[in-house]
Amino acid sequence: MSDLTSRVANLNPFSSSGKPRRRIDDDDRGDNIDFDSTGHRAHGSALLPKDQLRVSRALRSFLVHQKVLGEQEAGLDSDSSTDALRALLGSPHIQIPPSVTDRSHPLPEYFISSSHNTYLLAHQLYGSSCASAYHVAIETGSRCVEIDAWDNSDDLEEPKVTHGFTLVSNISFRLVCETIRDVLDEEIAAAEKTPGRSPSPIILSLENHCAAPGQLRLAQIMKEVFGDRLLSKAVRDEGSREQAGSGEHVTLAELGAKIAVIVEYHIPGEVESSDSDSSDSSDDEEEKAARKQYRDKKKGAPPPVIIPELAELGVYAQSVKPGDNSWFENGELTNGPHHHLINVSESGLSKHLPANSTAIAKHNSKHLMRVYPKGTRISSSNLKPVPFWGLGAQICALNWQTYGTSNQINDALFDGTGGYVLKPAPLRAGGDGKLSSGRKKKLRLHVGGATDVPLPKDGDADSFRPYVTCTLYHPDSLKSDPPKRKTAPYKQRKLGFLHHGENPPATDPIWDETLEWEYDDNELVFLRLLIKNDESWSKNSNIATIAVRLSYMKPGWRFVRMRDLKGRETKCSLLVKLEFEDV
Repeated sequence: MSDLTSRVANLNPFSSSGKPRRRIDDDDRGDNIDFDSTGHRAHGSALLPKDQLRVSRALRSFLVHQKVLGEQEAGLDSDSSTDALRALLGSPHIQIPPSVTDRSHPLPEYFISSSHNTYLLAHQLYGSSCASAYHVAIETGSRCVEIDAWDNSDDLEEPKVTHGFTLVSNISFRLVCETIRDVLDEEIAAAEKTPGRSPSPIILSLENHCAAPGQLRLAQIMKEVFGDRLLSKAVRDEGSREQAGSGEHVTLAELGAKIAVIVEYHIPGEVESSDSDSSDSSDDEEEKAARKQYRDKKKGAPPPVIIPELAELGVYAQSVKPGDNSWFENGELTNGPHHHLINVSESGLSKHLPANSTAIAKHNSKHLMRVYPKGTRISSSNLKPVPFWGLGAQICALNWQTYGTSNQINDALFDGTGGYVLKPAPLRAGGDGKLSSGRKKKLRLHVGGATDVPLPKDGDADSFRPYVTCTLYHPDSLKSDPPKRKTAPYKQRKLGFLHHGENPPATDPIWDETLEWEYDDNELVFLRLLIKNDESWSKNSNIATIAVRLSYMKPGWRFVRMRDLKGRETKCSLLVKLEFEDV
């Protein structure tokens, strides 16, 4: 009943105040992630391996028509797959260059897969906290997780983790640390069975709200629980760049499979983000009231002074919120600590763009930056990471609670990389900070068809009309809508005997359409493919999705395995062909 009520409410374009609701692009929506829904993203699928998925007869005929396979290779006269068909079906659609996962570069030269308010399961003001959320986030690719630590009035020896000044429940800081430790140990044990494989570091973004005694307990608990897994002092191995006095940051390889901590550092004149001060006139009254209460309480709580015992754990990342622009105008942060990390909200950073984009990118070639969602994203929606990656921001912290567009694109960048991806050369030390190559490219996407497209929830096969929406995401698209193209809806012809050729059911559609884009060429362009259902009397439902980084994509005809809106692999495969052309 509650699900029905929620769906009816979504049809209402007005809030309880009678004002129009904020519009979220339906294409961007994902489903809430639950604990059993994400494992397929991390360690493969409990479903059939990709090369054993079914390929419809219609798609086999299509491959023959396109001269990709011969009739015998396609197995037109058989219900089983041939070796040639299985080889094509199982061929990976992306190829990650070894240079992308090279760990010999300084830490600031990597993008890092990151989650925001990791402990939360849903809503930012009303949701529940759960230690298992850290297991889910790390297992599904996050290497930087956030911990909001507070004094626990019920037991001052055991600080708690929660979203302060809200109705969010709390969990034990110790339990969070134990969960993270256990996940890392599982990764290390699995890596020992795979020669040449080693886990990448886990970074803890620690937001401290504890007084001095509580901070001491935080440091003591981390040392006690993590033991030698905790990076509590600088790397001093013989031959390290740090030991050589080069001034360069530690390399990713030198960090090893350790747990590193980002600790806050408060500088004179620092500016706290005012995101939570803003309010959308279309918000429900209860949400506006909750945000105002949160804002008022937060303003009355000045940041605590960080004690030395906790500060010293910020070996390679000390988080600052600068009060001036010296960090990008002069290249050095005034009154900044060693190894500073600029911690800024998406809207706070956007104020400097595009005028200072190049200067910020040059700063980020040598220093860390963490960008987090603005305070008004209380429903756990997300920032757009691609434009901030285009500035070289290493950590784009995403709400991990729903599998929307931003999380899908995050997967496209980090899948198969261990959660760390080397930045393009212009965004690394010695680069000019300008990602654009100055060249124009044309992308031609031939959408062939799909097999075993899932029906919508409560859907009717007779009225199912699937189509594919394809969106190109570019670093320059922060303040503009990314360009979309879409196929026509597919509808099975009921009087199929009157037509020549294949007439498959709507769950095995054939589109045979070519979509095109022209764009400024660079290494951080992404394509998102979304199968939707064309519904006459309601909003078109999202069915299955996948996103790819174009620089990973292999040209030619490829089968792409689709995911559902929780991030799980499905039995659905989409046949596409990508072609690139200089303009």
